[in-house]
Amino acid sequence: MGKFAEADAEIVKIVICRKCKARNKKGAARCRKCGSQFLRPKRKDIRAKK
Repeated sequence: MGKFAEADAEIVKIVICRKCKARNKKGAARCRKCGSQFLRPKRKDIRAKK
């Protein structure tokens, strides 16, 4: 997890569309942008650039 508990709490409320990479609210059944139903939870770990 990250440094700030407040930020971690907000990240949990986001899901990402696998098709167009748009951010959506947690309870969404479909993407708000493209309508796809393939959503994943936002990653919680910090990834370094290579």
